[in-house]
Amino acid sequence: MSYVDGFVAAVPNDNKEKFIEHAKLMAKVFKEFGALKVVDTWGDDVPDGKLTSFPLAVQKKEDETVVFSWIIWPSKEIRDTGWQSAMDDPRMHPDSNPMPFDGKRIIYGGFNIVSED
Repeated sequence: MSYVDGFVAAVPNDNKEKFIEHAKLMAKVFKEFGALKVVDTWGDDVPDGKLTSFPLAVQKKEDETVVFSWIIWPSKEIRDTGWQSAMDDPRMHPDSNPMPFDGKRIIYGGFNIVSED
């Protein structure tokens, strides 16, 4: 069964192009190590909430946009191996590919698919 990694972050609006470049490089690396698909999105209709919301969860600032990304892997086993290989790849190190956002405010998780149409 496929496995999904999901991410939500707040990216400074001025860093949109840097985010896209960063995302494209990461996608290339993850796919080299077994990912089936990598999707990165730039928020368009992401409302503020009173109790919960994407903006609240990532502590979005006025000059930031929420991004939502996911990686689809063939299985958790391939993901575990591929993820470690990607993290060990020099192209993924912060010195050569710095995150264009505050990594302390990223929300991340791995998920088993339970329904898919």
